[in-house]
Amino acid sequence: MPRLSPTDPVIHPDCEVVNTTFGAYCELGSGSRVQNSEFLDYSYTDRATDIANATIGKFANIASYARVGPTDHPLHTASLHHFLYRSADYWDGEAFDPEFFAHRASRRARIGHDTWLGHNCIIKPEVTVGDGAVVASGAVVTKDVAPYAIVAGMPAKVIRHRQPPKVAERMIALAWWDWDHDRLRAELPDFRALSAEAFLEKYE
Repeated sequence: MPRLSPTDPVIHPDCEVVNTTFGAYCELGSGSRVQNSEFLDYSYTDRATDIANATIGKFANIASYARVGPTDHPLHTASLHHFLYRSADYWDGEAFDPEFFAHRASRRARIGHDTWLGHNCIIKPEVTVGDGAVVASGAVVTKDVAPYAIVAGMPAKVIRHRQPPKVAERMIALAWWDWDHDRLRAELPDFRALSAEAFLEKYE
C-alpha cells in the first residue's frame, strides 16, 4: 500500500496545525506550523515550513523553511507591538482585538497547482503564485508570480520561464492536475518520459 493516504494527511512529528484542511495524498513535514489554510490534493511540505492564511493548490511542492503568508504588524499606529492586539496576554480584563485578527486572516496568499516553493523562500500575504511557477530558494515574493514563471531574488523577479507562454497556456487548459488518481497512475510512464510539448500533443 502507498504510504500517503487519500483520506488522511500524513502529519509528521512536532507540527502545529490550526483551522486547516487537507485534500487527498497530502503531507506536512516535521516541525511545520500551519494555520487558517487549505491544502488541495497531493500537496506537501518538507520540514519546518510556516504557512498562514493560505490556499495551497494541487501538487504544490514546498521545501523546508518556506514561509507562506507571514503575518504583518500594524504600521499606522503608535506602536506595532502585539500588546495592541494580544492584550489579554498582558493585562487581566483585556481581550484580544478580533478586528485585527479578522483582517490578518483575510489577507490570503494563493499558491497555484504544480508549483515549487524553494528552501527558505517567503511568499507575502495577498500574493498569488500562478500555476506551474517556481520560486527560487531564499526569494522574497512581494508581487504576484505569473504561471510557469521562475522567480528569484529579494524582492523576487522573473529570471526565466519554466515553459514558453504558449505551452504554459496549453498546460493550464489541459489541467492534468484535475485527473483522478487512477488516470494519473495510468499515464505515469508518459509523465516520466515525455517532454511537456510531447505530453500536450498526446493528451490535448
